[in-house]
Amino acid sequence: MSFNILKTALLVSTLTCFGAGVASAETVGYGKCELTGKKGSHSINPAVPGQFTVIINLPAVGQFNGDTPETIRDGYEFCMAVNIAHRLGLDKVKLVNASFDSIVAGQNRDFDIALALISVTEPRKKVVDFSTVYMESSYGVATKADASVTEATLKTGRVGVQAGTTLVPFAQETLKASKVDVYDDTASMFTAAAAGKVDAVMTDLSVVLGQVANSKGRLKVVGQYSSGGQTAGIYPKGSANKPVIDKVIQELKDDGTLKRLEAAYLLPSWGGVSPDSIPTWKH
Repeated sequence: MSFNILKTALLVSTLTCFGAGVASAETVGYGKCELTGKKGSHSINPAVPGQFTVIINLPAVGQFNGDTPETIRDGYEFCMAVNIAHRLGLDKVKLVNASFDSIVAGQNRDFDIALALISVTEPRKKVVDFSTVYMESSYGVATKADASVTEATLKTGRVGVQAGTTLVPFAQETLKASKVDVYDDTASMFTAAAAGKVDAVMTDLSVVLGQVANSKGRLKVVGQYSSGGQTAGIYPKGSANKPVIDKVIQELKDDGTLKRLEAAYLLPSWGGVSPDSIPTWKH
């Protein structure tokens, strides 16, 4: 599989986020995002004047709900980005779709933050700066609906993972899976699973739950591995905006905004399946 680390941003869409503003005394954000906090309570010098530029990696069911930047109207990370922009006093959010490996390699330019369920790792800190942690993570395992993969058989089967993610060394070095196929993107990886080209695929449990719920019964979740991972956004290395955006993210955590987004977008996107109901496997 090609690692294509030098892949540039694929799709760009400028989204006007705060148009109408007030409806029945309630401020409503772009699409279905509810705004919280005071507009313009903080300020930065954005990468592109007048807008908040966010790097994303599609598909991202539950996080950025839509097939392209132009079609995204809601989702946990999308509404998080909208609320950050709102508190920064910026009236537009620009979404740029890029490959995951280019994001964690620090190869994108002219953006304010990247949000793509990114795990914090020491090697990545050498080329990018991480935001305040906003989510804990674990690894999920998905298979074809009629497959019989178990904790015991996974290591002897063919496992699919996504390039640039922490799942590559996890599958190869920790699990010591006998066969590991590395895919350029989430979509092709799950397509391979549904077609039976791999015995199982692994990525962040939140992504696995969303993809399985959206698979029309073709896939199922069979297990999860505790990773002790922390999920955060990425800034360009040395970004002067990090302290301010970090403070806004912490406010979104402290005032309950992120909890409300989790309840509104993640559990429904997982088909009502709680992560707690997925068996935890040992590695």
